[in-house]
Amino acid sequence: MTLSSSRNVAIVGLGYVGLPLAVTFARKVHSAKAFSGSVLAFDIKQDRVKELLAAMDRTGEVEASEIKRCLDEKMLDFTSDASRLGEADFIIIAVPTPIDEAKSPDLRPLLGAAKTVGENLKKGSIVVFESTVYPGCTEEDCVPVLEKASGLKCGKDFWVAYSPERVNPGDKNHTIDKIVKVVSGQTPEVRDVACSVYGEIISAGIHPASSIKVAEAAKVIENTQRDLNIALMNELSMIFDRMGIDTLDVLEASGTKWNFLPFRPGLVGGHCIGVDPYYLTQKAERIGYHPQVILSGRRINDGMGHFVVERLVKQLLAQGMELKNARVNVLGMTFKENVPDLRNTRVIDIVNALKAYHLDVQVHDPLASSEECFQEYGMHLTPMEELAPASAVILAVAHSEYVREGWALPRKLLSGGRGAVADLKGFLSREECPDGISLWRL
Repeated sequence: MTLSSSRNVAIVGLGYVGLPLAVTFARKVHSAKAFSGSVLAFDIKQDRVKELLAAMDRTGEVEASEIKRCLDEKMLDFTSDASRLGEADFIIIAVPTPIDEAKSPDLRPLLGAAKTVGENLKKGSIVVFESTVYPGCTEEDCVPVLEKASGLKCGKDFWVAYSPERVNPGDKNHTIDKIVKVVSGQTPEVRDVACSVYGEIISAGIHPASSIKVAEAAKVIENTQRDLNIALMNELSMIFDRMGIDTLDVLEASGTKWNFLPFRPGLVGGHCIGVDPYYLTQKAERIGYHPQVILSGRRINDGMGHFVVERLVKQLLAQGMELKNARVNVLGMTFKENVPDLRNTRVIDIVNALKAYHLDVQVHDPLASSEECFQEYGMHLTPMEELAPASAVILAVAHSEYVREGWALPRKLLSGGRGAVADLKGFLSREECPDGISLWRL
């Protein structure tokens, strides 16, 4: 079957990756040669589709005015009706690939999406996966689901491609169109069609990968590399803390060398860096190799919440404070600054460790949903005006709202303006630390 280069595009999954991708495609509807018609944007969650039809995006990744423009000009068609996927022949699956409690890959969202697409797949279609997976997942796990659900044969009736997402939530500079796009296909012809379609929206350029497995591997090691570099900084932070050395001072000095990499210590959560390495390590163990460096880095990063709390407890004891029922105000709950995303946030490790010491914990976040926080972690967020004075403040997430206030923020949250402050993001000036406050920086 000859592959047509002109395609009707559908996006499956309208989260932090899918929605910006759909809007980026929609902007090119009237000028693109490689695809035609409005872009179909599908999500199984009806509430999500309803809010997008009302031009509201809870993730904050796309402005309401941009969604409204796409709707008004009929460039984007939101739906939760899976049967409409049959209208498209270039279907991009962009759903989460989380891990379970045992830190094993949870492919249920991905395989569920593949089943839904397969049930509505027409001959001649190309199905592109953008979700982060281990090498081989697209062809070994997803293709059988597509074939079974559709009754069609891959490589004869339809084809698959893989183009890993490179979305950085909250980043308004490195948007989808400004990041080089890695594109692969099960055949060179399929890859060429996918490159042509993506090439309509990516100004930064396309990198054709030699195979789907190469593209899958490239994506998973991008975040694994970052995870390991942060793990090194975290281990150094623990070493320097025992030596009485400020880690940020050390990094500032080392950073004067031209080839020193600018990584910082910190909590590693979210749906990428703290998750993707487990996809690679499980696959490695399945083929008989036990990764040592990667898993060692994961253990270090997963343990940082406990290290922070142990260090804070030492601060409180050094100030002669009673630990039992002492209050701690934690500022920030999301996995990174300036986003409302609570998925896999490691701040929860800090909260749980504080409670294990019988400390009274209050958590504030200006962007996160208190309802979502309760559903996910069994705890409510406290409004800023309701935070009671505390013995200690932990600055866990560097939201702009916190950074702007500087020292005024922890001072007003400490009982009598005195106590301990743990600054995990290093945005408070040590030189400006007020009298009566003990500052520790990660």
